[in-house]
Amino acid sequence: MRTRRSPLHGEPATYRWQPAPGELAVSAMRLEHDAEINGAFEAHSHDFPGLAYFWADGGIVRHGKQVRHVEAGDLFVIAPGDVMGQSNRDDLVGAQGWGVFFTADALGPDTPGAHLAWRTHPLLFPFVRGGAVTALRLKVPPQDRDDWTARIEALHDELTHRRDGYREAVSAHLVLLLVGVSRLAADVVGDLRENAEPLLAEVFDVIERRYQEPLSLREVAAAVRISPGHLTSTVRKRTGRTVQEWITERRMVQARRLLTVTELPIGDIGRQVGFPDAGYFARTFGKLHGMSPTRWRRVNGG
Repeated sequence: MRTRRSPLHGEPATYRWQPAPGELAVSAMRLEHDAEINGAFEAHSHDFPGLAYFWADGGIVRHGKQVRHVEAGDLFVIAPGDVMGQSNRDDLVGAQGWGVFFTADALGPDTPGAHLAWRTHPLLFPFVRGGAVTALRLKVPPQDRDDWTARIEALHDELTHRRDGYREAVSAHLVLLLVGVSRLAADVVGDLRENAEPLLAEVFDVIERRYQEPLSLREVAAAVRISPGHLTSTVRKRTGRTVQEWITERRMVQARRLLTVTELPIGDIGRQVGFPDAGYFARTFGKLHGMSPTRWRRVNGG
C-alpha cells in the first residue's frame, strides 16, 4: 500500500510504501509517454529506493530543479528522500525505459531498512544518499543494455503472472540488478562511503545499537552532538522521514522478523524491540500495518 504524506509548507510530498500482508514489495513499470505513475506530476520524494533505466534516447527526467535529457544507457539511482521535480505529462515522450522500486524487506527479513542496512548490505549503499546530492546518474555500457532490459522485463513478467516460485525469482532478479548497480557505482560509492554522509551514518549507527531500548530524538541528538531541531530537519530533508520514524521502522522490521521466525508472545516481542508497554506496541504495529501483531503473524505463516 502506497500512501501520500501531505507536505509541510515549502516541502514536497512524500510517498510511503507499507507492504500489505503477503505482498512482495517490488514493482516494475514502463517509463514511456503513456505510463500511469501516481504522483508523477507533483514535486515529490519516496521513502523507498528505486531505479530508472532507459535503453534509448528520449524524454527528460526532473530531479529537484534540474532537467536532464535522457540518453541511451542512462541509469538513475533514486535514493529515499531524493526529490523528483514537478513534471509535465509530455516529459516521457519518446522515452523507452523501466522503473523498478522496492523496499529493503524484499531482500530478506534480516535487512533492516534501506538506510540502516548499508553497513551490512553493500548492495544498498548506492541508495544511502537521500537528498544529500543530486540523483546518481550512471551509464550502462552499450554491450550490457540488452541484458539490463531483459532482466527487468523478466522481473516484470514474474510480478505479473505470479507463477509458482515467483517470489524467489523476483528476489533473484532484483539482487542481480542491484549487483549491476553496485558495480557501475563502485567509484562513486567509495567516495560516498568516505565523505558524503557522516552524520547519517552516525544517526543510523545509534539507532542500530539502541533501538531495542527506549530511545528518543533528544537522546539520538545528544549521541551525535547536535541539537534535536537541527537533527530533525537534516534527517527529514535527506531521507524523507523523521528520526523517530526511522527508530520505529527499525523496531518494526525486527518485530516482523520475530513474529515470523519465533513463537514468542506478543508482549515479549514488543519488549525486545523497545516497547516496554505491550499495548502501545500492539497499537503502533496496528497503525502501521493495518492489523494486530497476532493477525499479522497468522497471515504471514508465523
